[in-house]
Amino acid sequence: MRAVLQRVSRAQVSVAGEVVGRCGPGLMILVCAMQGDTDAHPAKLAAKIAKMRIFQDDQGKMNRSVRDIGGSILVISQFTLAADLRGNRPGFSTAAPPEDGKRLYEAFAEALTAEGLPVERGIFGADMAVELVNDGPVTIWVDTEA
Repeated sequence: MRAVLQRVSRAQVSVAGEVVGRCGPGLMILVCAMQGDTDAHPAKLAAKIAKMRIFQDDQGKMNRSVRDIGGSILVISQFTLAADLRGNRPGFSTAAPPEDGKRLYEAFAEALTAEGLPVERGIFGADMAVELVNDGPVTIWVDTEA
């Protein structure tokens, strides 16, 4: 699985003008299931993210996790993270098929919840409008295969 984490003051996602998920302060996570991902990947990625120390401590160092700060998470499915950019038009053949992608996306959100984190999410496959206020900004790319 591949994810882009953005440390946020707040974030929200809307579908057809209606807010369906929000968080803050914490993380807004764009996530993509990739070809070959297994049922073990969502929990592996969630555990890595739950422990990632990217929030400032009292000395201003990135030394606290989203759990440490009592933060929340907004998870958004984003198959375009699988983009193959060999030409001028990206291809997405390395993304998992939609049925697998949805199952792994939902499992990832549930795995974050199992890590003790409050999680809200967008709607898989929907045309979503995402709003966020970056904190830092801090943006980190994570891949379960990296």
